[in-house]
Amino acid sequence: MGEFFSNVSRYPKYLITIILGVFAAVLEPLVRRSANPITAVSLIGALISGIITLGLVLRAMVFPSSFA
Repeated sequence: MGEFFSNVSRYPKYLITIILGVFAAVLEPLVRRSANPITAVSLIGALISGIITLGLVLRAMVFPSSFA
């Protein structure tokens, strides 16, 4: 039974590693392309737009009656 809990305790480390790997794989090409000023401005605009969209979706999910 101790071996079971030892294995289960490793899963959060695997999850964190996978999430960081996905972020690194997504962000690395974007960082290389940000040397061009036009691309950098469009990336910043896309990031701000994504954050606003995520915020509005989460607010609609948490407080559904306020958007009726």
